[in-house]
Amino acid sequence: MNSLKEQILLLASTPLYILIIGGEILLGNYQHRKLYTLKDSLNNLYLMLINSGLDLFSRASYLILLQFFYIHNILSIHNAVAYWILLLISEDFIYYWLHRFDHEIRFFWAVHVTHHSSEKMNFTVGFRSSAFQPLYRFIYFIPLAWTGFRPIDILFVYSATQIWGILVHTELVGKMGILEYFMVTPSHHRVHHASNPKYLDKNMGMFLIVWDKLFGTYQPELPDFQYQPKKYGLTKNLEKRDAIHIVFHEWINIFRDICKEDLTWKQRWNYIFGPPGWSHDGSSLTSKQIREKEDLII
Repeated sequence: MNSLKEQILLLASTPLYILIIGGEILLGNYQHRKLYTLKDSLNNLYLMLINSGLDLFSRASYLILLQFFYIHNILSIHNAVAYWILLLISEDFIYYWLHRFDHEIRFFWAVHVTHHSSEKMNFTVGFRSSAFQPLYRFIYFIPLAWTGFRPIDILFVYSATQIWGILVHTELVGKMGILEYFMVTPSHHRVHHASNPKYLDKNMGMFLIVWDKLFGTYQPELPDFQYQPKKYGLTKNLEKRDAIHIVFHEWINIFRDICKEDLTWKQRWNYIFGPPGWSHDGSSLTSKQIREKEDLII
């Protein structure tokens, strides 16, 4: 039944994606805004295919693991409405922390950086996946299975919320009124993709923005005249944009950093598991340090 639900979800979302991408291209051209480039869109497709392929390849094994924890669950929710609402909220909460750790731990940032490497903001960027995330994402879902949620339901809700996560990648939708208070909106997610100091590592949620507001990572989108125009991409954008470099560039950088001479073991550890941008000599800065530097200038 749930396999059928996923198939229906895929069949329903595919024409929606085609429609909104086509509409965004037409509206962008009408407004004389270059929202898309062919090379960037092809890179987005390429990264999505890697992510999807790895997910399909590893799905059987991680479903078996999740099923083991589900069989030994410590809770059982019998009310269907409560079950689905709690699953949605719990999974979104867990995704917030998965996403936050992807930004705050360099080892995981090396995976997630591919999603942020585009200097565009359009619907296809939503498909620009963190290529190797399926190899560890399921670990975060173990507590859900252990507390009585069926593994196949966990995957279904994740897929459903991902649709919304794709739809918020656009510059053409402004503020969304009351939804801004509790849901992730395009305005919130533009902040997340911007590399301006004030916007770095903000708005980590996929469906609900409440987690960011609770845990101190919320930042509203500010008018250009009040702060500065948003710049998408990385703090230092890629010079090489070939297929291999997009996926592996941060791993290469990590290897170079840990091979530097005269480092202590703690410093080598921090180059791998510390925050992205950490350096033993101040040659590069973390997001927090970049924000503090901007505050001093202002």
